[in-house]
Amino acid sequence: MIMPALSATKLLAAWEQGYSQPPFQRALTLLTLVSENASIEQLAALSVGQRDAHLLMLRERAFGPRMTGHATCPACAQTLELDFSVADIRANDAAQSTSPGTLIHADYEVRFRLPNSFDLASLTPDEDVSANRAQLIRQCVFGVQRNGMEIPVEQLPAEVVDAMSQQMADADPQADVQLAMTCPQCDHRWNAPLDILSFLWTEIQVWAKRLMREIHALAMVYGWREADILALSPWRRQVYLEMIHQ
Repeated sequence: MIMPALSATKLLAAWEQGYSQPPFQRALTLLTLVSENASIEQLAALSVGQRDAHLLMLRERAFGPRMTGHATCPACAQTLELDFSVADIRANDAAQSTSPGTLIHADYEVRFRLPNSFDLASLTPDEDVSANRAQLIRQCVFGVQRNGMEIPVEQLPAEVVDAMSQQMADADPQADVQLAMTCPQCDHRWNAPLDILSFLWTEIQVWAKRLMREIHALAMVYGWREADILALSPWRRQVYLEMIHQ
Protein backbone atom coordinates (compact mmCIF):
# COMPACT_ATOMS: atom_id res chain seq x y z
CA MET A 1 0.00 0.00 0.00
CA ILE A 2 1.11 3.56 -0.73
CA MET A 3 1.61 5.55 2.47
CA PRO A 4 0.30 9.12 2.15
CA ALA A 5 1.55 11.87 4.44
CA LEU A 6 -0.13 11.74 7.85
CA SER A 7 -1.16 15.14 9.17
CA ALA A 8 -2.99 16.31 12.27
CA THR A 9 -5.80 17.53 10.00
CA LYS A 10 -6.30 14.08 8.45
CA LEU A 11 -6.10 12.24 11.76
CA LEU A 12 -8.53 14.67 13.40
CA ALA A 13 -10.97 14.25 10.50
CA ALA A 14 -10.75 10.45 10.81
CA TRP A 15 -11.45 10.72 14.55
CA GLU A 16 -14.53 12.86 13.87
CA GLN A 17 -15.79 10.44 11.21
CA GLY A 18 -15.09 7.33 13.23
CA TYR A 19 -16.52 8.63 16.50
CA SER A 20 -20.03 7.32 15.86
CA GLN A 21 -19.08 4.29 13.76
CA PRO A 22 -19.10 0.66 14.90
CA PRO A 23 -15.61 -0.80 15.42
CA PHE A 24 -15.31 -2.67 12.10
CA GLN A 25 -16.23 0.49 10.15
CA ARG A 26 -14.02 2.66 12.34
CA ALA A 27 -11.08 0.44 11.42
CA LEU A 28 -11.74 1.02 7.72
CA THR A 29 -11.89 4.78 8.29
CA LEU A 30 -8.46 4.64 9.95
CA LEU A 31 -7.09 2.42 7.18
CA THR A 32 -7.76 5.14 4.63
CA LEU A 33 -5.03 7.15 6.38
CA VAL A 34 -2.39 4.60 5.37
CA SER A 35 -3.76 3.69 1.96
CA GLU A 36 -4.00 6.27 -0.80
CA ASN A 37 -5.54 4.30 -3.65
CA ALA A 38 -7.44 1.37 -2.13
CA SER A 39 -11.24 1.51 -2.02
CA ILE A 40 -13.24 0.75 1.12
CA GLU A 41 -14.24 -2.57 -0.46
CA GLN A 42 -10.59 -3.49 -1.01
CA LEU A 43 -9.69 -2.52 2.54
CA ALA A 44 -12.62 -4.53 3.93
CA ALA A 45 -11.45 -7.58 1.98
CA LEU A 46 -8.10 -7.63 3.80
CA SER A 47 -7.78 -10.43 6.31
CA VAL A 48 -8.15 -9.37 9.94
CA GLY A 49 -4.41 -9.83 10.44
CA GLN A 50 -3.57 -7.75 7.38
CA ARG A 51 -5.95 -5.06 8.61
CA ASP A 52 -4.34 -5.05 12.05
CA ALA A 53 -0.84 -4.93 10.54
CA HIS A 54 -1.78 -1.70 8.75
CA LEU A 55 -3.38 -0.30 11.90
CA LEU A 56 -0.16 -1.08 13.75
CA MET A 57 1.74 0.76 11.02
CA LEU A 58 -0.59 3.74 11.46
CA ARG A 59 -0.11 3.65 15.22
CA GLU A 60 3.69 3.77 14.85
CA ARG A 61 3.53 6.69 12.42
CA ALA A 62 1.09 8.65 14.57
CA PHE A 63 2.49 8.06 18.05
CA GLY A 64 5.90 6.41 17.71
CA PRO A 65 7.30 2.92 18.38
CA ARG A 66 6.67 2.71 22.14
CA MET A 67 3.31 1.54 23.47
CA THR A 68 2.16 1.92 27.07
CA GLY A 69 -0.99 0.88 28.87
CA HIS A 70 -2.45 -1.01 31.81
CA ALA A 71 -3.73 -4.52 32.49
CA THR A 72 -5.50 -6.09 35.44
CA CYS A 73 -4.35 -9.38 36.91
CA PRO A 74 -7.28 -11.85 36.74
CA ALA A 75 -6.08 -13.56 39.92
CA CYS A 76 -5.55 -10.70 42.38
CA ALA A 77 -6.88 -7.61 40.50
CA GLN A 78 -3.49 -5.89 40.68
CA THR A 79 -3.03 -3.17 38.03
CA LEU A 80 0.02 -3.72 35.84
CA GLU A 81 1.74 -1.06 33.76
CA LEU A 82 2.58 -2.14 30.20
CA ASP A 83 5.50 -0.82 28.19
CA PHE A 84 6.49 -2.49 24.92
CA SER A 85 7.35 -1.61 21.35
CA VAL A 86 5.48 -2.00 18.08
CA ALA A 87 8.22 -4.40 16.96
CA ASP A 88 7.44 -6.68 19.92
CA ILE A 89 3.94 -7.41 18.61
CA ARG A 90 4.50 -7.21 14.87
CA ALA A 91 4.17 -10.63 13.24
CA ASN A 92 7.09 -11.06 10.86
CA ASP A 93 5.24 -13.83 9.03
CA ALA A 94 1.99 -11.87 8.58
CA ALA A 95 -0.42 -13.08 5.92
CA GLN A 96 0.71 -12.06 2.45
CA SER A 97 -2.55 -12.82 0.66
CA THR A 98 -6.17 -13.76 1.25
CA SER A 99 -6.01 -16.77 -1.08
CA PRO A 100 -8.20 -19.73 -0.03
CA GLY A 101 -6.69 -22.42 2.17
CA THR A 102 -7.33 -26.15 2.48
CA LEU A 103 -7.39 -28.31 5.59
CA ILE A 104 -6.98 -32.10 5.38
CA HIS A 105 -7.97 -33.64 8.68
CA ALA A 106 -8.95 -37.30 9.16
CA ASP A 107 -11.62 -38.01 6.53
CA TYR A 108 -12.37 -34.32 5.93
CA GLU A 109 -11.21 -31.80 3.37
CA VAL A 110 -12.23 -28.21 4.17
CA ARG A 111 -11.77 -25.27 1.80
CA PHE A 112 -11.83 -21.91 3.54
CA ARG A 113 -10.66 -18.30 3.44
CA LEU A 114 -9.41 -16.00 6.19
CA PRO A 115 -11.95 -13.79 8.02
CA ASN A 116 -12.10 -10.15 6.95
CA SER A 117 -13.94 -6.95 7.91
CA PHE A 118 -17.04 -7.99 5.96
CA ASP A 119 -17.25 -11.02 8.26
CA LEU A 120 -16.73 -8.94 11.40
CA ALA A 121 -19.53 -6.63 10.28
CA SER A 122 -21.96 -9.57 10.24
CA LEU A 123 -21.31 -10.55 13.87
CA THR A 124 -23.70 -9.59 16.66
CA PRO A 125 -21.98 -8.07 19.73
CA ASP A 126 -24.72 -9.40 22.03
CA GLU A 127 -24.27 -12.99 20.84
CA ASP A 128 -22.01 -15.33 22.78
CA VAL A 129 -18.60 -16.33 21.47
CA SER A 130 -19.74 -19.75 20.23
CA ALA A 131 -22.59 -18.26 18.17
CA ASN A 132 -20.33 -15.71 16.51
CA ARG A 133 -17.69 -18.38 15.90
CA ALA A 134 -20.29 -20.53 14.15
CA GLN A 135 -21.29 -17.52 12.04
CA LEU A 136 -17.68 -16.96 10.98
CA ILE A 137 -17.29 -20.61 10.05
CA ARG A 138 -20.42 -20.53 7.87
CA GLN A 139 -19.11 -17.48 6.03
CA CYS A 140 -15.47 -18.48 5.66
CA VAL A 141 -15.92 -22.13 4.70
CA PHE A 142 -17.00 -22.58 1.09
CA GLY A 143 -16.58 -26.32 0.66
CA VAL A 144 -16.49 -29.45 2.84
CA GLN A 145 -15.91 -33.02 1.72
CA ARG A 146 -15.90 -36.20 3.75
CA ASN A 147 -14.46 -39.21 1.97
CA GLY A 148 -14.90 -37.34 -1.29
CA MET A 149 -18.57 -36.48 -0.71
CA GLU A 150 -19.79 -32.88 -0.24
CA ILE A 151 -21.41 -32.30 3.15
CA PRO A 152 -22.88 -29.21 4.87
CA VAL A 153 -20.51 -27.11 6.94
CA GLU A 154 -22.81 -27.61 9.94
CA GLN A 155 -21.78 -31.28 10.01
CA LEU A 156 -18.14 -30.50 10.72
CA PRO A 157 -17.12 -32.07 14.05
CA ALA A 158 -15.60 -29.84 16.72
CA GLU A 159 -12.11 -31.30 16.31
CA VAL A 160 -12.06 -30.39 12.61
CA VAL A 161 -13.32 -26.89 13.36
CA ASP A 162 -10.58 -26.51 15.98
CA ALA A 163 -7.94 -27.70 13.50
CA MET A 164 -9.22 -25.26 10.87
CA SER A 165 -9.24 -22.40 13.38
CA GLN A 166 -5.64 -23.17 14.27
CA GLN A 167 -4.64 -23.25 10.60
CA MET A 168 -6.34 -19.88 10.10
CA ALA A 169 -4.44 -18.46 13.10
CA ASP A 170 -1.15 -19.82 11.77
CA ALA A 171 -1.83 -18.27 8.35
CA ASP A 172 -2.80 -14.86 9.81
CA PRO A 173 -0.82 -14.45 13.06
CA GLN A 174 -1.30 -10.67 13.36
CA ALA A 175 -5.03 -11.29 13.89
CA ASP A 176 -4.48 -12.73 17.38
CA VAL A 177 -1.77 -10.94 19.36
CA GLN A 178 -1.31 -12.24 22.90
CA LEU A 179 0.82 -10.50 25.53
CA ALA A 180 2.59 -12.84 27.95
CA MET A 181 1.86 -11.38 31.38
CA THR A 182 3.27 -12.08 34.85
CA CYS A 183 1.81 -10.39 37.92
CA PRO A 184 4.52 -9.05 40.26
CA GLN A 185 2.06 -9.21 43.17
CA CYS A 186 0.96 -12.86 43.04
CA ASP A 187 3.18 -14.30 40.26
CA HIS A 188 0.14 -15.32 38.22
CA ARG A 189 0.91 -15.88 34.53
CA TRP A 190 -1.56 -15.47 31.68
CA ASN A 191 -1.87 -14.34 28.07
CA ALA A 192 -3.73 -11.08 27.52
CA PRO A 193 -5.16 -10.44 24.04
CA LEU A 194 -4.25 -7.09 22.49
CA ASP A 195 -6.92 -5.49 20.32
CA ILE A 196 -4.87 -2.98 18.30
CA LEU A 197 -8.01 -1.22 17.02
CA SER A 198 -9.30 -0.55 20.55
CA PHE A 199 -5.81 0.40 21.79
CA LEU A 200 -5.20 2.81 18.90
CA TRP A 201 -8.66 4.36 19.06
CA THR A 202 -8.24 5.11 22.78
CA GLU A 203 -4.96 6.86 22.01
CA ILE A 204 -6.54 8.84 19.18
CA GLN A 205 -9.39 9.91 21.47
CA VAL A 206 -6.96 11.24 24.09
CA TRP A 207 -4.83 12.98 21.44
CA ALA A 208 -7.84 14.54 19.64
CA LYS A 209 -9.40 15.96 22.79
CA ARG A 210 -6.08 17.43 23.92
CA LEU A 211 -5.59 18.95 20.46
CA MET A 212 -9.09 20.45 20.51
CA ARG A 213 -8.27 22.13 23.83
CA GLU A 214 -5.08 23.54 22.32
CA ILE A 215 -6.99 24.85 19.30
CA HIS A 216 -9.56 26.45 21.58
CA ALA A 217 -6.91 28.19 23.69
CA LEU A 218 -4.96 29.52 20.69
CA ALA A 219 -8.09 30.65 18.84
CA MET A 220 -9.36 32.50 21.90
CA VAL A 221 -6.10 34.41 22.38
CA TYR A 222 -4.87 34.97 18.83
CA GLY A 223 -8.08 34.69 16.81
CA TRP A 224 -6.53 32.12 14.47
CA ARG A 225 -8.63 29.71 12.41
CA GLU A 226 -8.51 26.01 13.18
CA ALA A 227 -6.79 25.27 9.85
CA ASP A 228 -4.04 27.80 10.66
CA ILE A 229 -3.46 26.25 14.08
CA LEU A 230 -3.34 22.73 12.68
CA ALA A 231 -0.80 23.88 10.10
CA LEU A 232 1.61 24.67 12.94
CA SER A 233 4.00 21.97 14.08
CA PRO A 234 3.27 20.47 17.53
CA TRP A 235 6.44 22.15 18.82
CA ARG A 236 5.35 25.62 17.64
CA ARG A 237 1.85 25.11 19.06
CA GLN A 238 3.40 24.22 22.40
CA VAL A 239 5.61 27.34 22.41
CA TYR A 240 2.56 29.55 21.77
CA LEU A 241 0.63 27.78 24.52
CA GLU A 242 3.50 28.32 26.97
CA MET A 243 3.57 32.02 26.12
CA ILE A 244 -0.17 32.28 26.82
CA HIS A 245 0.39 30.99 30.35
CA GLN A 246 3.45 33.09 31.13
